[in-house]
Amino acid sequence: MSRVAILGSCISRDVWRFRGEMGAGAPTDLLYISRTSLPSLFATPLAGFRAAARPPGGLRPQPHRALVADLRKTALASLVAFRPTHLIVDFIDERFDLLSAGGTLVADSWELEASGYRRQPALRAARPIPRLSAACERLWLEAAGEFAALIRATPLAGASLILHGARWAALADVEILPGVTADTGAHNDLLARYEAAFTALMPPMARVEAPDLRVADPAHRWGLSPFHYGQDYYAEIWRQLAALGVGG
Repeated sequence: MSRVAILGSCISRDVWRFRGEMGAGAPTDLLYISRTSLPSLFATPLAGFRAAARPPGGLRPQPHRALVADLRKTALASLVAFRPTHLIVDFIDERFDLLSAGGTLVADSWELEASGYRRQPALRAARPIPRLSAACERLWLEAAGEFAALIRATPLAGASLILHGARWAALADVEILPGVTADTGAHNDLLARYEAAFTALMPPMARVEAPDLRVADPAHRWGLSPFHYGQDYYAEIWRQLAALGVGG
């Protein structure tokens, strides 16, 4: 039986929703790590951070757990301990700026803003590193090399590696955060560079993608977004994953 870990975003996680396997929570054979960035994963825990006992700011439990994991830097240990048979990676969550604070890096996600944690002393003086900047790309490439080394040096070496290739669908006035618009073309170019560099650094990886089905769906469960696709997209990606042994 496959044990699948996802390091990525809802475009990979929603394949399981499409199959109706997340109605009562995530399956026990699925680990989902999101709302982070490769440079953040390898940074040190945020000193002085205090997590709320219950999800603040109207966050659901899973996004709050992902946010806390990004701030406390626990995701990689969880990934190694999970010992997945398959590891699926996608880079759609690599759209947020990074924040440099207290000698570490964190992803400036919507969840971070909504939670109120951004106002904690540990993050109050954080310095943004824009996602499309040369500095951010350099940090990302360095972290990609560290991730490749981690794969080779841990039980993750036994996992089947799968890159889920994705791009933003064409939409006007895309916002990454409320009031913060994004250049779809620039982000798609960045995704292409990330994927090419990652593939060159990593051990051999399979790839799943459905370029002709990358169409934004206004009826999507999470609303209209350039990376919320129609049902046909998830069906095709599942077909490709099943051919690689996922779900078997």
